[in-house]
Amino acid sequence: MGLLVLEDLGRSFGPVRALHGVSLTVAPGTVHCVLGENGAGKSTLCNLVYGGFAPTTGTMTLRGRRYRPGSPAQALAHGVAMVHQHFSLVPTMTVEQNLLLGGRGLRLRKADLGRRLERIAGEFGLTVPRDALVGDLPIGARQRVEIVKALLPGPDLVLLDEPTAVLDGPEIEALIATCRAVAASGRSVVLVTHKLGEVAAAADEATVLRSGTVAGGGPLAGDASVPRLLALMLGRDPDDLDPAVTAGLGVRVDVATGDATDVDAATGDATVGDAAAERADGSAGREPVLRVEGITLGRAGRTRILADVSLTLAPGEIVGIAGVEGNGQSDLVHVLSGATRADAGTVHLGGVDITRATPARRTALGLGVVPEDRHHEAMVGSMSVAENLYLARLGDFRRFGLLDRRRLDTAAADVIASFDIRTSSPRTPMGSLSGGNQQKVVLAREVAIPGLKVLIAAQPTRGLDVGAVDHVLARLRAVAAGGVAVLIVSSELPELLALCDRIHVAYSGRLLGPVPAGGERAADEIGALMTGAGRSAAAPANEETGAGKTAAADEETGAVA
Repeated sequence: MGLLVLEDLGRSFGPVRALHGVSLTVAPGTVHCVLGENGAGKSTLCNLVYGGFAPTTGTMTLRGRRYRPGSPAQALAHGVAMVHQHFSLVPTMTVEQNLLLGGRGLRLRKADLGRRLERIAGEFGLTVPRDALVGDLPIGARQRVEIVKALLPGPDLVLLDEPTAVLDGPEIEALIATCRAVAASGRSVVLVTHKLGEVAAAADEATVLRSGTVAGGGPLAGDASVPRLLALMLGRDPDDLDPAVTAGLGVRVDVATGDATDVDAATGDATVGDAAAERADGSAGREPVLRVEGITLGRAGRTRILADVSLTLAPGEIVGIAGVEGNGQSDLVHVLSGATRADAGTVHLGGVDITRATPARRTALGLGVVPEDRHHEAMVGSMSVAENLYLARLGDFRRFGLLDRRRLDTAAADVIASFDIRTSSPRTPMGSLSGGNQQKVVLAREVAIPGLKVLIAAQPTRGLDVGAVDHVLARLRAVAAGGVAVLIVSSELPELLALCDRIHVAYSGRLLGPVPAGGERAADEIGALMTGAGRSAAAPANEETGAGKTAAADEETGAVA
């Protein structure tokens, strides 16, 4: 008997069928992965089980009894917890305050919370900074808080909706270990993911959703092999995928044989650097279009978030920044975009000093930015797709002081077709699109900036399905081929190795390297730099820009991870 049994489950939103005829069984003490591209119905399925909304058709059974929660609170009362794809924490509250809000509707006391956190740390190896303000935590740390909050009530079933989308390699490994530990304790886990390497490492069984229906699946030791799962997800032969796509998924598929090779999520240990090595070095000898020198940033004058960061980008070059999250790379993007003002250092774009320029001025000079947190920094969910595509240029579509929506929709329709943005209309609210399609909108807007010189993309494939990742990577390559300098900040090392000409590593607020992406031992060198073990070896490569001073980083800098 399964812990959770779904039979012929369906859900419609008006004329749109999000799920239809879905049946699956989650056995006790197992990790059951649900796979599928964006819009396949994975999040809808989780929300049905968690009581977010009721199914239109079909039945659910929990522990052999009919199950139909009317709300998340009722689901929690039945021992079902969920970690949502988008955070539900209150950023202005501390971690402890957020956790005290949990507990099956009961308000926990601090002493009770402490005991439960000790149990979770001992049983699952998860710890959180209780006194830290959630808004100050890096994304990966916030995700851990979400998972701990879900485990506090001691649920029998935990639903994890794309939990690894915001985690780096070591954190992903830790989460997989947590999933296995939860299953070993007799509980069950439903893990929604698009990374096949994680499925191979974590799952006992897998179910693939495509267009709202079950495309296939089964035990991982049986028919549901990794190559088969990939083919089921895509609904087509994967031989046309960019090599960086399958590398970023955590698996490399040999399309000739159908065999799959796991990629180490932490080190990117796979032969994926060939594409970067074969790139024509058209940027050699060109004057840098972006020059960053000596950027330093502190918090309240006490600690250094960025310490003497320098780098250059030439036209047509793709440069990557790798590293465990929280080492300053997100703050560097904020400085370059103009969202944060550095304490010291300079930034030049096309020979113009933009150190103190506003974000609007930087855009006018040819700087495009795809932020890592698209929901809070790159889009307005209540506005239409068309309005988001032309967010900074809506004035171009005004007539007699009013927005000419027909002309705006016509212009947006061409972009929607070009970028394969899946939406029923240019007037569809941006917030109703899947994550992959939202990212396509943001990327399309930034790529279309008049006179684009530099494109900065932070975590551009985070949380995206296979098809969306393939599209985004192809667009980034095309932008560089057109002479634009591209800076990619990503925790997906295999993707960086396949895309970039050279890769820096963010470590304790500094940039180490760079490491040529096509080198035979590039993954090993970058892995060492990510742990701080290779700092001295990296120093000579940076001496021309001044970033070689990273080798001298010590406790006195106060740089924080």
